[in-house]
Amino acid sequence: MKKSRITGIGHYVPENIITNEYLSTIMDTNDDWIVERTGIHERRWFTPGKDTVTSMSATASKMALERAGLSVKDIDFIVFATITSDYFLPGNGVLLQRELGMNGIGALDIRNACSGFIYALSVADQFIKTGMYKNILVVGAEIQSSALDKSDEGRSSAVIFADGAGAAVLSAVEADEPGILSTHLHADGAHAEELYCIAPSSSSKVRVSAELIERGDFFLKMNGNAVFKHAIVRFQEVIEEALEANGKDKSEIDLLVPHQANLRISNYIQQKMGLPDEKVFNNIMYLGNTTAGTIPIALSQAWEQGRLKRGDLVCLAAFGSGFAWASALLNW
Repeated sequence: MKKSRITGIGHYVPENIITNEYLSTIMDTNDDWIVERTGIHERRWFTPGKDTVTSMSATASKMALERAGLSVKDIDFIVFATITSDYFLPGNGVLLQRELGMNGIGALDIRNACSGFIYALSVADQFIKTGMYKNILVVGAEIQSSALDKSDEGRSSAVIFADGAGAAVLSAVEADEPGILSTHLHADGAHAEELYCIAPSSSSKVRVSAELIERGDFFLKMNGNAVFKHAIVRFQEVIEEALEANGKDKSEIDLLVPHQANLRISNYIQQKMGLPDEKVFNNIMYLGNTTAGTIPIALSQAWEQGRLKRGDLVCLAAFGSGFAWASALLNW
């Protein structure tokens, strides 16, 4: 049976840099407050009229394809992770398909927010293992800044979230080659309202109304304390689950790439697992939390920096809205 391997990785982040100093001019906050709570110094927000989820993901996908040595004609399927699709419907998978000229191939959208890319990677992995597809484009992309409450009331989440896109080419390889070892997916819907955006909602009388806007239902809502408390437990659990499933020890990890939710969370997990700095990749300090985009963007940057070498044991882990969490263990 074939296995799947990431053969190409790419990313795109908007050119619009939003500093903590700028945020302090539009809401009651400051650099010290933001850095202490999140570790973020700056983030990227999209430029209206230039950046879309489709355009960002297309740029990231072209980079991934070039690095994989493949063309758009080689791709058999698209799995697209986003909660901020350009349209309410259809999903962004078909919009990317059209943008790249991949007419006729299937496109599947994943709406698992922060863990979306690993869920998408897992789905693509199963398709390749069964022999149904040979090359799959897996994308994580978001424009979150347009859904943020940039007032004093919403500052705790507005300072965290950002925009960007990452893409990976997953290809079928022989069983004895480096590739994905396993993926592990979990969720607990009991905590759905701890991190959510209620509108637009098909359960409302109308999907858009002055009442919904006035109530702030279109803004992202987050219980930061609840997210943090659950995240530090689930992150470690799902990483250890992946290691145990493959008979690996944490000391064997060459690089841990966690979802960039909050630098405090990443640092806590690193400390609990006893991993040195060179074995953990973080970029939230200057890119913020791009939700489904964080892991593929981080992988792309890590590859550019020479921190990913063939055969390296790499662990991906994520936790977020849902609550949903996941991990993947792979040999690069």
